Amino acid sequence: MPHKLLACSTQTSVIQLFKSASISSIKSRLSLISRSSRSLSLVLPLIFMVAKSVYADQISLDHLSLKDSEQLFRENNRELLAAKRSVEGSQADTISAGQRPNPALSINSTNFKLTQSNGNGGLGDKTLDTIVRVDQLIERGNKRELRLAAANDILQASQFELKDTLRQQKLTLRNTYYDLLLAQEKERVQETNQALYQRTLEAAELRFNAGDIAATDVSRIRVDALRAKNDLRQAHADLEKAQANLAYLIGKENAARNIVAEDIWPSLDNVNGQNANFSAVSPQPQSVLDQRPDVLAADARKRAADETRRLAESLKTRDIVVGVQYEHYPTDSRNTIGAGISIPLFANYQYQGEIARAEVNYTAAMEAQDQARASAVGEITRAKADLEAATEKLERFDQQMLAEAKKAADAAEFAYTHGAMGVTDLLDSRRILRTLQLEAATVRADYAKSLAAWQAAINPEESE
Repeated sequence: MPHKLLACSTQTSVIQLFKSASISSIKSRLSLISRSSRSLSLVLPLIFMVAKSVYADQISLDHLSLKDSEQLFRENNRELLAAKRSVEGSQADTISAGQRPNPALSINSTNFKLTQSNGNGGLGDKTLDTIVRVDQLIERGNKRELRLAAANDILQASQFELKDTLRQQKLTLRNTYYDLLLAQEKERVQETNQALYQRTLEAAELRFNAGDIAATDVSRIRVDALRAKNDLRQAHADLEKAQANLAYLIGKENAARNIVAEDIWPSLDNVNGQNANFSAVSPQPQSVLDQRPDVLAADARKRAADETRRLAESLKTRDIVVGVQYEHYPTDSRNTIGAGISIPLFANYQYQGEIARAEVNYTAAMEAQDQARASAVGEITRAKADLEAATEKLERFDQQMLAEAKKAADAAEFAYTHGAMGVTDLLDSRRILRTLQLEAATVRADYAKSLAAWQAAINPEESE
């Protein structure tokens, strides 16, 4: 079967395969497709490509998990796509850097007479002195090798920068996802709070009409009910902004309002395995630095700068141009061949500017390498401190603060219902509970972000 026809039929099979819901059916059909193909290496890339496309089309934005958002992010994130184009450009540069100079062909005819004839016959019989010459530039001083080595190092640096862009953008995605999760939780708290105030206001108005409470108490409850409505409206606005931010990262701007994060907050169990690393990772974790793509990219840029510096030095090694020629002059019936060589004379300039610029670029690359390592160490140290603090705060909220605040609020509601507490104390207890609920949601978001930042700092390979 021709390759194009094979690919077409295989693609159709794969599309139908991934639309099925049975796992066993998927396995059996994959096996069938593989056996019916001449080369498994031809089928597998197609399977993964079509599978990824079908999976992305089936992602539901109104039940968006973090895993699904990461899948959409890898396919649609603009910063990631720009970094991929940079890698492709560097790959093209390596092709250019490895090429040898092309020869130059020249044809020259002289002895054209302006007032007399150049003879009879064809062009080959005219009394014209015609020279056909081929010149070839021969580079010396390992210029081609140095160019190619520098281009390969720049390609490697761009590949590491792509990985670092993926690492950073994935961290941004997780932070944005948790911002949406936080906005949703705040909206739920505010909705519950607003509904509670509305019911309390309605009950207070009935009690006022019955002469059971004073008008000032009703006014206080009404003010807090209006404030709860304002807080709920602000929560709606914050939710829409969080949806828009996440939609940009996953390339779904036109459907931003449909996005609903469905994951739960990461529990403290997620950091238990990381706690061992707190003591194991020193302030300057060399083993971690050697894996980070931003550090590896800076190392590759330094090597490229060193090779470019040596390339600039090699400009002082003279290139030569070798030429051979054929000369035709019919009058003397002489057809001759010749050869020549040309060598540049460095009489006025010896590439001092190029060499100085390459030295400056090498120094800058060394400083950038040191900066990348220092920045990585600082990022790890900050991530560690943030995660430790967030973990302790979340433990206190989960184990003590929220439970105590809920007990106090329930007691206040019971006391007010039975006339044992004034409306001022009731409203104060509600404000305290609502504030702690919102603060607890913020603490959970801080913990989730700190955990993501810590994982991105010490485990960059997880972002690949």
